[in-house]
Amino acid sequence: MRTKLTVALLLAVLGFYCVLVTAKGIDLIRGGGVVPILLGIALVISAFLGVLLAWREVQFGRRTAVLGAALAAEGGLPVDDLPRRPSGRVDRAAADAVFAERQAEAEATPEDWRAWYRLALAYDAAGDRTRARAAARHALTLYS
Repeated sequence: MRTKLTVALLLAVLGFYCVLVTAKGIDLIRGGGVVPILLGIALVISAFLGVLLAWREVQFGRRTAVLGAALAAEGGLPVDDLPRRPSGRVDRAAADAVFAERQAEAEATPEDWRAWYRLALAYDAAGDRTRARAAARHALTLYS
């Protein structure tokens, strides 16, 4: 619930910011002149892109949450029992060991969305967010 409230707050702030930026962009466009019009267009486009990217991220989060809930309902969600450093971050060596297991599982069953989702979690624990997102996207493709 806390995560949902945080996301809602951030989206509200983003929305407020985009309204202000768009209003300023429209003011610049109305003011005339080549440079102000170009800056105004750039502001409107950047606000639009901000909303579009935020929407895309929220949808990705919602879709991966569905996968997590489905896997949890099956009892296949891995337990997060990796040792942590005093900072709260996962111990890298332990995460790498789990990652190797999850990678072998995904390679053995390349059409199983569950294996790819668990691989995404292992990538995330190992600190590789880019590959975690790619594995989660692949799991979503297989799940659909």
